[in-house]
Amino acid sequence: MERISDWLHEKNPGLDGPIDADEDLIEARLIDSMDFLEFIDLLEDLTGDTIDLQEVTIDDFRTLNRVRARFLDATGPAAAPAAAG
Repeated sequence: MERISDWLHEKNPGLDGPIDADEDLIEARLIDSMDFLEFIDLLEDLTGDTIDLQEVTIDDFRTLNRVRARFLDATGPAAAPAAAG
């Protein structure tokens, strides 16, 4: 999570202090549409897995806790695709 936090701080130079794990990164505009694909690339680098954009939703990226659970925990990335329906 440190690399993700560092990346978010790099993209948001005015951001001071730690990012709350439940802060909505999109609503807080810490990740915008211009940076989203770069954020996906970062997650793919961290996990070593390709993220299929058809198998995720925007909610998978909303908070640091969601990112951790969906992509970084042992049960995360390709092992637990988003539930259909």
